[in-house]
Amino acid sequence: MSAPLRGTRERSGTPAPTSPVTTGAATAAASLCAALAVLLLALASSGGLDPSALGDPGELVRYGLPIARTVHDLAAALTVGGFVLATTVLPHPSAAWTRAVRVAAVAAGGWAVSALLVLVLTAMDVIGAAPGAAGFGAQFAQFAQSIDLGRALLVTTVLAAVVATVGAAVTSANGAAAGAVLSIVALLPLSLSGHASGSASHETAVSSLAMHLIGVTVWVGGLAALLLVLPLTGRPAAAGERRVDLVAITSRYSRIALWAFAAVALSGVINAAVRLGSVSALTSSYGVLVVLKVVALVALGGLGAWHRRRTLPALATSRRAFGRIAAAELVLMSAAMGLGVALSRSPTPVPDDDPASSRAEDLLGEPLPPPVTVGRWFTEVSPDLLWICIAGLALVGYLLGVARLRRRGDAWPVGRTIWWVLGCLALFFVTSGGAAAYGRTSFSTHMLQHMLLAMVVPPMLVLGAPVTLAMRTLKPRRDGSRGAREWMLTVVHSRYLAVLGHPVVAAVLFGGSLIVFYYSPLFELALRTHVGHELMMVHFLGTGFLFASVLIGVDPGAHRPAYPMRLILLLATMAFHAFFGVALMQGTSLLAPDWFATLDPTANLLADQQRGGDFAWGMGEVPTLVLVLGVAIGWSRSDTRENRRADRAAERDGGRELEAYNAMLSQLAQRDAPPGARRASAGTPSPADTLSPADTRAPTDSRAPTDSLAPTDSVGEAWTRPPADG
Repeated sequence: MSAPLRGTRERSGTPAPTSPVTTGAATAAASLCAALAVLLLALASSGGLDPSALGDPGELVRYGLPIARTVHDLAAALTVGGFVLATTVLPHPSAAWTRAVRVAAVAAGGWAVSALLVLVLTAMDVIGAAPGAAGFGAQFAQFAQSIDLGRALLVTTVLAAVVATVGAAVTSANGAAAGAVLSIVALLPLSLSGHASGSASHETAVSSLAMHLIGVTVWVGGLAALLLVLPLTGRPAAAGERRVDLVAITSRYSRIALWAFAAVALSGVINAAVRLGSVSALTSSYGVLVVLKVVALVALGGLGAWHRRRTLPALATSRRAFGRIAAAELVLMSAAMGLGVALSRSPTPVPDDDPASSRAEDLLGEPLPPPVTVGRWFTEVSPDLLWICIAGLALVGYLLGVARLRRRGDAWPVGRTIWWVLGCLALFFVTSGGAAAYGRTSFSTHMLQHMLLAMVVPPMLVLGAPVTLAMRTLKPRRDGSRGAREWMLTVVHSRYLAVLGHPVVAAVLFGGSLIVFYYSPLFELALRTHVGHELMMVHFLGTGFLFASVLIGVDPGAHRPAYPMRLILLLATMAFHAFFGVALMQGTSLLAPDWFATLDPTANLLADQQRGGDFAWGMGEVPTLVLVLGVAIGWSRSDTRENRRADRAAERDGGRELEAYNAMLSQLAQRDAPPGARRASAGTPSPADTLSPADTRAPTDSRAPTDSLAPTDSVGEAWTRPPADG
């Protein structure tokens, strides 16, 4: 279902079909047959089964590898879809939830077996020999350990086996979430193989393929898992379990399917543009397969619209039409996946390797940018699809949340919105603008990108208070399932975040990781590999966000010390950061010299590295000043709020707390006075020993209410309060 389901209410379904097992088995068999038939037909028409085109690897590889890859992809989709359905759609505990997890675990086992088969057949294809041939074992080991494609397939096989093991032991919602994350991670090595591994636009191709794989598996696998749990919906729940409403879970899946559909469409367009090169290439055999995939995508969108308009209104009384159309949709999805496997085995109009590209361009995976200048630093672009999506979704989602609050009549500080917008725009520039274009061409420009990512972007995002906004706008669920709000609360109150958010831990991660990263092989790994580069970005953005949240955050989650300790922690961490910059300025050992020398053989690498140390030392001053001001302002506001709280308390109780305190002072004065003076002054405390209401407003060192786990923000509303329509 590729379209959202709107205007539906949670209603009870009808009793389950009489033979769900037979129906599910028939749908699964039809889907597999459709995928294999389309695969073989597409390969035959595009020349993928021509022995001369493939170097004659033999019939076993020629037919077995694409078939094994199709089974592999279908099993991966069912694994991911089952875990995602259990994590985000189905209530726990319930019979449907248990079935979804078990289906995912069994599918993961099939995924691991088929992945191993794909690894062996791919090695045979590359080596050109059968497993029984002399020396095949040594060559296979070298393929799996030294060749990028072999390593990717090996990692996928191992991760699929881990997912199957985890799935067999899952009994909780957190366990299902772990299975979903692991299964999605297991997909990512596949984006490094095939055409994307050698594309001239390497990073764009890899990111788009990763998005495509995730979208397809969530979409196809989620629908398959939904059909398998369909017979368990609508019936009375057993003891200790929750009832599953079919309309509710199909509505939730439809929203997920819409996002998956958008991801598949966007990534498909980008992949086609990279590998076709021009519109005229659509007439090639590869282009024809692309056109067929587009037709299948449009047809699936039409089926989704049919679901929304025709079958869902009648779902509360009859599920037969829904089951039939969903089964037909699943068969069409499987056929489209067969087309995808055929595309991966067909030659592209744009060759994977450009013989005219230089060694430097091969390392970067894209053409070298022109020499850096101040103007080009702000005008050059190097789009990173992953971060464009992250920054764009964060910006749009935040603005939609603010708009929802205002429609509800609630206020939201304009300053927070401005900070968040600036943070998202800065994140886009650092990851896809000039900072990204020159971030790997020299050490100094890399250090500029790093400083912006770790010290400038995070404070802006922290001041936007995204968690508080989400808690006030997202609707809570009442049936035991977990949506975005429930999972956000789980993360905020988790022990993992409590450890990472501890001030000392956050400071060590923020400052200490500099030494570990730059003075270890991790730095060069991040420069040479796309995955390493993306993980570097995630790490420094995340550690910067944690550290800024400890100092100036208003969202719940992080443990925040008293304000004097925050200043001490900030100054100590920034001093360590400055020492790191000085060490680079005075150092003589080059970091990643082979990489930078290849990109610019004429550059003075030591001078450029010392210039990077200047940036690391100098750029820390302005963000540090901003953080100091933020801590000081938060301290001042905390004192003001505490004084107002004391005044309100005095007004409510008539000053009883103050009178009790003055009485205590009087008793202490009488105890310490001489006997004669004690009798003379009994019951009359000295004015010097008492407090007036104005004295209770003296500055204190207490934390702001927003620092607690259930705080009140600046507009006076608890952050955990659900939406009014929730």
